[in-house]
Amino acid sequence: MGTTEPEAEQGGAAGGLADDRVLLGRTSTAERVADILRTRIAEGYFPPGERLSEDAIGKALGVSRNTLREAFRLLTHERLLVHRLNRGVFVRMLAVQDVTDIFRTRRLVECAVVHGLGDPPYPLDRLEAAVDGGERSEREQDWRGVSTANIHFHRELVALAGSARTDELMRGVLAELRLAFHVVDDSQLLHQPYLVRNRAILEALRAGDRTAAERLLADYLDDSGAQLVEAYAGLVEDENANGA
Repeated sequence: MGTTEPEAEQGGAAGGLADDRVLLGRTSTAERVADILRTRIAEGYFPPGERLSEDAIGKALGVSRNTLREAFRLLTHERLLVHRLNRGVFVRMLAVQDVTDIFRTRRLVECAVVHGLGDPPYPLDRLEAAVDGGERSEREQDWRGVSTANIHFHRELVALAGSARTDELMRGVLAELRLAFHVVDDSQLLHQPYLVRNRAILEALRAGDRTAAERLLADYLDDSGAQLVEAYAGLVEDENANGA
């Protein structure tokens, strides 16, 4: 059988995964493959609703079909992928309720991390790099870069807790959140207004005022969540109407 057009297109997208093969090392495992795919999904290489080609991805990463299927299973458990009987594995399309719950989880985790910080000074180099990266992308009008930098900002904020478990939880939450960002597909609208707020949170932490930083973060997440839910709900309604 010949290669279908969607598979051929994905072959090109999956080709970028060949650069990630070095990350697998000599002990290729499903967990490491899942980590690579999780990152690529979060970065938008595989958008919501797209079918994942076992052949293209397995060839790009140089892994067996069984290893890849186990990685798919892990990511399905994380709600990033969904298996459809007799059709294959697809990147999951979130419901509006998913987006609401993601922001509820983010508020619980991120605000708790800031609240629980010890005495200053805090190790802010990586957080500052994320803020600088977002502002640099804004100057270049690279809105996808702004989106990625914003995700990095929140990931590094949670990393201040120094907890591998919290880091792992946040990686999954932010990857799932990115699925909603890809549907809205307007990074300038979603992220540009929050660059200055990222900077404000950073400066509050630099000043050692974690109480102010927590308050700024809580307001930020409330506003961002409301904005995304409103935009996402409108798009889902339009899609349902068009599909009716």
